[in-house]
Amino acid sequence: MPFTFEERIKTVEDRIKKACERSGRSRDEVHIIAVTKYVSLDTTKSALEHGFCDLGENRWQDAQEKWEAISAESDTSADKQPVWHFIGSLQSNKAKDVIGKFTYIHSLDRLSLAEAIDKRALQLGITVPCFIQVNVSGENSKQGIAPEELAPFVEKLSRYKSITPIGLMTMAPYEAEPEQTRPVFKTLRELRDEIQINSEYGNTITHLSMGMSNDFDIAIEEGATWIRLGTILVGKEEE
Repeated sequence: MPFTFEERIKTVEDRIKKACERSGRSRDEVHIIAVTKYVSLDTTKSALEHGFCDLGENRWQDAQEKWEAISAESDTSADKQPVWHFIGSLQSNKAKDVIGKFTYIHSLDRLSLAEAIDKRALQLGITVPCFIQVNVSGENSKQGIAPEELAPFVEKLSRYKSITPIGLMTMAPYEAEPEQTRPVFKTLRELRDEIQINSEYGNTITHLSMGMSNDFDIAIEEGATWIRLGTILVGKEEE
C-alpha cells in the first residue's frame, strides 16, 4: 500500500472511477466515509484537510476526544467541517451520547434502538437520518436484522417521527477474493429496490452503505452510494 495520504487517495480514486466505469455509474453517485476509528486525532485532522469531511467512528468512547477537539476549533473553515457517521453497533443506552453529535446512524437494527434515538432526537428538536443495518450474510458475528424481517421493520418505523430511514447498510464477510462478496451487495440492492416499491418510505430509502477497504470496488458495481474506507485511505496506527 502507498505510504502517503496523497498516494492512498490516488489509489482509491482510481479504483472508484474504474468501478463506476465498469458499472455505468457516475463518480458523483459514490460518497466516501473516512473511517478514523484506528487513527489519531492528527490523522483525522489530516483527512479533513484533504477534503474528507465525512468521518466514520464505531464507538463514542473512542470518538469523543476527536469530536470534542475538532468541534472546539473555531478556525475550521466551513468547507472542512466534519460530518460524523456512527457506523458501529449502537447500544440503546448510548444513544443519548451519540444523537446530536453524529449526523448519520448506519446501524439501526431494532425497535428499542429506534425508540432511544427518537426520544433523544425529540429532546433536541432534530430529525436523524438512519441506515437500517441488514445482516445479509447471516453470520452470527454480524449485527443487523434478517432480510426477511426488513419489510415489517420498516413499516414499524413510521411511529418514530424523528427518524428518517434513508438507506440500508450491510457488512460482507472478509474474503481473500473480493468477488465472492458480490452476492451480499447484490442482495442488499435488491432489498432496497423492493422497499422502494412496496413501502411508504420508497422515496427516502435510496442509499446503500456498503463496501470497505477490501471490497469497495464490488460494492460500487452493485450500487453502493456510501463506502466506508479505513486502512486503505487513512491507514491504521498502532495504539
